[in-house]
Amino acid sequence: MADRPGAAGSLFAPLRHRRFRLLWLGMSVSLLGDGVYLVALAWQAYTISPRPQALALLGLCATVPQLLALLCGGVLSDRADRRSILLVADVVRFVAVAVVAGLVLGGQVRMWNLVVLSVVYGAGAGIAAPAFDAIVPDLVPGPDLERANALEQFLRPTMLRLAGPAVGGVLIAGLGVGWGLALNAVSFLVSAACLAAMRTHARPPSGARPGTPPSGETSEQPSPLADALAGGRYVRGQVWLWGTFASATVAYLMFIGPTEVLLPYVVREMLGGTAAEFGLILAAGGIGGIAAAVILGSTGLPRRQLTFMYISWTAATLAVAGYGLASAGWQLMVICALINGLEAAGTVAWVTTKQRLIPAALLGRVSSLDWFISIAGLPVSFALTAPVAALVGVRTTLVGAGLIGAAATLGALFLPGMRAADGALVTDPSTPAQHQRA
Repeated sequence: MADRPGAAGSLFAPLRHRRFRLLWLGMSVSLLGDGVYLVALAWQAYTISPRPQALALLGLCATVPQLLALLCGGVLSDRADRRSILLVADVVRFVAVAVVAGLVLGGQVRMWNLVVLSVVYGAGAGIAAPAFDAIVPDLVPGPDLERANALEQFLRPTMLRLAGPAVGGVLIAGLGVGWGLALNAVSFLVSAACLAAMRTHARPPSGARPGTPPSGETSEQPSPLADALAGGRYVRGQVWLWGTFASATVAYLMFIGPTEVLLPYVVREMLGGTAAEFGLILAAGGIGGIAAAVILGSTGLPRRQLTFMYISWTAATLAVAGYGLASAGWQLMVICALINGLEAAGTVAWVTTKQRLIPAALLGRVSSLDWFISIAGLPVSFALTAPVAALVGVRTTLVGAGLIGAAATLGALFLPGMRAADGALVTDPSTPAQHQRA
């Protein structure tokens, strides 16, 4: 573990960089709001219609526009200012959530309002995701990348899975869903203010490379379509990329819909739990993620970090089966902590691997393809969850999702050439991708 120079150190060391510190602060507040949103949307959907089909519909309405937006977001993030992309995505989601919060508080909300909100929320996430992945190497030097990614994985479960759901559960139980959504809207506004305060440096467009004609001379910039195709060609030539994308597609198809739709159903309808109890279960997942991030931020990653990622993600997916076997809320808390801790550990390894091995000029497009291909099966997952649960039962659906998803994840590790990425990192682990030419 962590036997290369500079791997270990303070988890919070990247915060000494002002622009990353602002990004981190804005993301902290935004993720807190997202955690509240998880509880608020599920509770409002089941209030309008106490059947899994309602929440499954909202999941479908969020993932389809997210998929469509991801490819555009990837090209944009390699051609335009990444900070501006994140800023616009925050402002648009602020407006959408604020409007629905007002409708809920006024007692006028309908299911179609939640559908529209889910569409906008998903599209905003799709535009923002590749820009966020690609902006981090712009804000911190190469030696701090591991700790910056570990810090994100510390922050994400802390806010999205721990503080956010806990605050949301208590707030919604005491004051109602409308106030939970209002808090989420404000969180986007705070994030936008932090992004606006960042000073950015001009970056060459994706078509520019070292050695291009000096100022005053012209060179034709590739079209957006050519940029997108270049990203696809790069992924096709890297087994560690397309193999991971493909395995994630199958795994997410298996378990995302069942966990997002059926876990709140198990808590509310099968175990008789409240919004506060559901929030605590999600918060336990945050504790697991925090623990994983703190450990990796202090010790660094193993040298063979892609193998470490696959083992972590396989174990996390297998643990999803535990949701179908649990008979009490505390058991769901333990399982959620385990899943999120292992997921966070694998994600730190994955993001760091991408940032070190992918050329900076391609990072936004490859990240968008990562998101797009990996979650391409989510609309199908959400669409099939309710009918499959009705056919074989809620618990059987969850158990099957974990078993099949884990098998698909582990199988990809044995693709010919998959572990060559481990070798590349061992050979030259300290060279960040932003110093490579596309």
